[in-house]
Amino acid sequence: MNSLDLTLTGAQVLWPDGMGGGAVHVSDSRICDAPCGRDVDLAGFLVMPGIVDVHGDAFERHLAPRRGAMNQRGEGLVATEAEIAANGVTTAYLAQFFSWEGGLRGPEFADSVFRALAATQDSLVSDLRGQLRFEIHMLDDYADLPANLARWGIDYVIFNDHLPHKKLAAGKRPSGLTAQALKAARNPEKHLEMLQTLHARRAEVPAALDKVVPELLAMGIRIGSHDDTTAEDRLTWRDQGARISEFPETLEAAETARAGGDGIILGAPNVVRGGSHKGNVSGVDLIAMGLCDALASDYHYPSLRRAALMLADAGVVPLAEAWRLISAGPARLMGLEDRGRIAPGLRADLVILDADTRRVAATLAGGRFSYLSGDIAARFIS
Repeated sequence: MNSLDLTLTGAQVLWPDGMGGGAVHVSDSRICDAPCGRDVDLAGFLVMPGIVDVHGDAFERHLAPRRGAMNQRGEGLVATEAEIAANGVTTAYLAQFFSWEGGLRGPEFADSVFRALAATQDSLVSDLRGQLRFEIHMLDDYADLPANLARWGIDYVIFNDHLPHKKLAAGKRPSGLTAQALKAARNPEKHLEMLQTLHARRAEVPAALDKVVPELLAMGIRIGSHDDTTAEDRLTWRDQGARISEFPETLEAAETARAGGDGIILGAPNVVRGGSHKGNVSGVDLIAMGLCDALASDYHYPSLRRAALMLADAGVVPLAEAWRLISAGPARLMGLEDRGRIAPGLRADLVILDADTRRVAATLAGGRFSYLSGDIAARFIS
């Protein structure tokens, strides 16, 4: 598919060393260092690197808006692309559970999502990829995990543990169990029995991880942990081969990750809200202390752009550094060295913001429009 040949002039551009003037040249899906194609005057706009989202699960509303109502996953992915593009995202990892929780988080749903993604992604403009969120107590599924990841084309795995261990250890009924069971189409008592069995086998988990993680690493799969709470949590996962700490819940966990050179991903909604909705450590505070490599949309795609701009407006970090948390930072964590910055030779992944409102006016992914709205359209088609 052909990309555009354009020379974008008149805008303020976020170059690797900061905001400034100058022209951005786009040809054959890449940023080039010489004029090419026709000139487009973007006075009144800001040209920024395209946003790289390393963890987003808001796509679920498009793939399964109501339980059992929609089964055309490919159409849902097309709708997902429209949403991420409208929010300036050019590369997005869809964070899909593989969990005992069932329903939208169950293995069958994960398989349907990743098969649809493999069948659909070449027809999309944006770069949509998959992240598997694997529940570590799914002991019967470890043996097939490497083959499944290869079949789905997934190269990023986050290990989760959402079992309510404290309640189960105390012999108590976990809160919300009935609702959770019904979402998974299970009898609540059978669901409780399953949780108790998984909890009882928890001592088998370390050996299962010891066996599968080296195989995943040998396949070139990136591995991370989710919701690290203590320094011990992070050290344990690092020893296991998980070098990304996704959404650390405490300063202690984040500091341990930084000391060990691990990647740190925080939630952009945490920044926009001014704190965690669960009462965890503030993302703004961690960023101010240099304890963040990337922001992720988590459950809200608009929060990525808003978080970066809010950080700069509040003086927490300069704009170039704030935007790096949603572009070059996440790209580096994922080994995507061909994007995240505006520089010759890199992918032409760009988001164009209205300088006054700072809303997304246009998004280009690989030199092709994934989103174009409002008055800016006339500048490209006139």
